[in-house]
Amino acid sequence: MKTIGLLGGMSWESTLSYYKLLNEGTRDALGGVHSAKIVMHSVDFYKIYQLQNEGKWDEAGEILANLAHSLEIAGADFILICTNTMHKVADEIKQKIDIPLLHIADATAQALVEKKCKKTILLGTRFTMEEDFYKKIINSYGIEVVTPNIQERKEIDRIIFKELVIGKILEESRSKYIKIIENLYEQDTQIDSVILGCTEIGLLLKKNDINLKIFDTTSLHVKSALELAL
Repeated sequence: MKTIGLLGGMSWESTLSYYKLLNEGTRDALGGVHSAKIVMHSVDFYKIYQLQNEGKWDEAGEILANLAHSLEIAGADFILICTNTMHKVADEIKQKIDIPLLHIADATAQALVEKKCKKTILLGTRFTMEEDFYKKIINSYGIEVVTPNIQERKEIDRIIFKELVIGKILEESRSKYIKIIENLYEQDTQIDSVILGCTEIGLLLKKNDINLKIFDTTSLHVKSALELAL
């Protein structure tokens, strides 16, 4: 079994899901009391959050790259960044390590291709929805990406950072997300799927909440990691 390196804490709520799913998947695959081999660094998200909002991505990338290197020294065979947004600095991290970085957007796009999806809604932080670092990878698999309008993006982002990252799961917010998805589908019925492109959104939306195919990036990232580790 290979050792999985986790860059977590962004937020710890989603990192908790990673840890749980990795261990459950290992147990299910190997049986008995088997559990995943993991080394992890969990950051204080406050610092990273500040750097995001100040646009200091180079500084944030340097912090995570150094931590990824420390995980490699600690024995990790490959790295997972336990957040979608910080894959914006994935290239900086790759330059600092000599082990693979398993990219969450590749894991997601491969699942979309397997299900023959062609046009998908991307929900996530405003950085993920508005910038190209994530969408261009999905596009490279031949899949078109649709995002909500600016006011809806602001509300999606607000719910992530003011509620989900601190473990606040509100029915009102679930209804807002569902309404945004339904509005987009009404405008374009060629849409066939939704990417939960923030690792916390999977805490709020479940597969039975909407009629479109839902792709939870956390579980897909974990699935790819387990395939490599085992």
